[in-house]
Amino acid sequence: MVLQSLNLCTILLFLAIASQVSQSLHFELHSGRTKCISEDIKSNSMTVGKYTVVNPNEAHPSPQSHKISIRVTSSYGNTYHHAEDVESGQFAFTAVEAGDYMACFTAVDHKPEVTLSIDFDWRTGVQSKSWSSVAKKSQVEVMEFDVKRLIETVNSIHEEMFYLRER
Repeated sequence: MVLQSLNLCTILLFLAIASQVSQSLHFELHSGRTKCISEDIKSNSMTVGKYTVVNPNEAHPSPQSHKISIRVTSSYGNTYHHAEDVESGQFAFTAVEAGDYMACFTAVDHKPEVTLSIDFDWRTGVQSKSWSSVAKKSQVEVMEFDVKRLIETVNSIHEEMFYLRER
């Protein structure tokens, strides 16, 4: 009984640490080029994303050459987000169909060539929820909040296992 309890605590601790992992990326993109990032998303999953072109000189406004276009599409070619000549933005949607979703970033063509640094945060499923705002709004005790978050994470893992079996 003590061994089972210890194993359960170990699993819950692992899930708590793993649930804190962010899906944030930082990458470079040369002018006139495109980079795509894909994410396997199951149907009816909430997805949120936020992207920003990092300003190389924070004391001044971003130069005109530091603009990107982005398009988020499903594996069936349906467009869920599209923006042209922007420095930053965000998107949110519920995936209608399961499969690989693609976020493609294209840098504005500029001579001489410039290299853009882009921060991109893409979260799906249970990670897409803003747990800190949930805790503030409901004034839930810290332990109760953590247990609810862990239960949701376990349920998400359980659903993911069934999803992977179907594939």
